[in-house]
Amino acid sequence: HKNAMTGRSVLVCCVFVVLPSISFVLAYENLALNKKAWQQHPYNNNDEVWGSERAVDGRYTDLTAAGGQCVISGVGQSTAEWRVDLGEVLSIHHIFIQYRTDNFTWDRNNAYTERFLGYSVYISNSTNKEDGVLCFKDTNYTRATIPNPTNITCITHGRFVIYYNNRTHRPYPAGYSANGAFNELCELEVHGCPTSGFYGEDCSLPCPQNCQEGHCDIVDGTCLGCVPGYTGATCDTGKRFMVRGYRGCQYYRQEIYTDITKWSIQQIFCVNKNIFLL
Repeated sequence: HKNAMTGRSVLVCCVFVVLPSISFVLAYENLALNKKAWQQHPYNNNDEVWGSERAVDGRYTDLTAAGGQCVISGVGQSTAEWRVDLGEVLSIHHIFIQYRTDNFTWDRNNAYTERFLGYSVYISNSTNKEDGVLCFKDTNYTRATIPNPTNITCITHGRFVIYYNNRTHRPYPAGYSANGAFNELCELEVHGCPTSGFYGEDCSLPCPQNCQEGHCDIVDGTCLGCVPGYTGATCDTGKRFMVRGYRGCQYYRQEIYTDITKWSIQQIFCVNKNIFLL
């Protein structure tokens, strides 16, 4: 894993699934609450009125533009991107999204279903979504079936959570908005562990000590990589290295372990520069 905004991120494969109606009861924290956010195309180029931070302010009781609780993005744009910076690489379990509805029933007749269709969610260690993990991409929903709100399980590690949509290649799929791409998020929550190096439902269990950069699966604690010299799901098995050679007329074999060094020396004799084992 590379931190912050420099270099490409290497994120180990994640687990993801969309759960539209299941309520999570696990005690993961909302890591995105009041964190720094950004959007590509603010409405009227003004990020103050319906700015990017509206999606991480913890408020989504009024799902209209007038309520001041939703991000409103620019009209007529071919791409729409919004992201939140968690401040550091953290262990993530799932993402909750509440999209704009204008307080009308969410069904095929709601005008904002067409704007929500086709969205993607990424988790990255940099501000570039392509550096990260694609948690979800809508390719099958229709105006009648797209869930809102929705939960997306994406078990991985990252610093930036990125929402993306586009209207770049006509003809668009049936039901998609024809007047551009939008990111009208009323809330996006990122649920996971607030301190790196821990896992479990209440984030109280320390990751195994030999996990690479202290990162492990947020559910079962398996390492997402091992420090040099260790292998296994929890990085508790030392690697074995073997070195063979000759020292004069003595054959030696060295087996090196991460925590143990063993020597096995077999005496040999030399006749006319030919080597024989005793």
